[in-house]
Amino acid sequence: MGQTANKKPIYRLSQKTTFIGEEKGMNSNKKREDYIWVLDFLPRGHADDDRPAYKKEPIIQGIGEDHFTLLEIVPKEGETVSQYDRVYIGPGEREKADYVKTRINFEELTRNAQTELPYIIEELVKENEDHYIKAFNNAQPITTRQHTLELFPGIGKKLMWKILDEKEAGGDFKSFEDLSERVNGIHHPERIIAKRITEEIKEKDLKYRLFVKKD
Repeated sequence: MGQTANKKPIYRLSQKTTFIGEEKGMNSNKKREDYIWVLDFLPRGHADDDRPAYKKEPIIQGIGEDHFTLLEIVPKEGETVSQYDRVYIGPGEREKADYVKTRINFEELTRNAQTELPYIIEELVKENEDHYIKAFNNAQPITTRQHTLELFPGIGKKLMWKILDEKEAGGDFKSFEDLSERVNGIHHPERIIAKRITEEIKEKDLKYRLFVKKD
């Protein structure tokens, strides 16, 4: 690679996992989520909850906007939400959320939520394009033999060098469209990022992480 001397610091989470992140949403000391995107809404709670009906509460399954934390939230009485809704769950007055019930993992999502997860992440990434284009502009070598870009689905050595060479020649990529137009072989960068984020949510034993810290 010839650039390892300029490599940004990496963040050790454990002996087996390295979290590589520099910007908000990739590496931030602030762990709390202020907004979630709705993955599924269960107006009568979980079907396998055998408590009496009067003790059950509606459940929102959502994904955090900053750290991709999977959460279950109880809405305020009478409030309903739909998939893809952006709901405030931070401090102070909340319009729809009553309280955060618990943190969950991928296996605890409903089947509907699991199916929609990558598509909702893709929309989240597109809504924050100015931030997530940095994943390509700020990508650094991991070792002398591997580059951060190679962690993205569909990007191998050849495509990696196309991206790096084009960035060196023409400067930072201004948008996902700019990246796609300048680098032949890159289609829908937001989808590439969303696939990587989904993988980091689902897989617990990844060696390197870009967006989702391991618990």
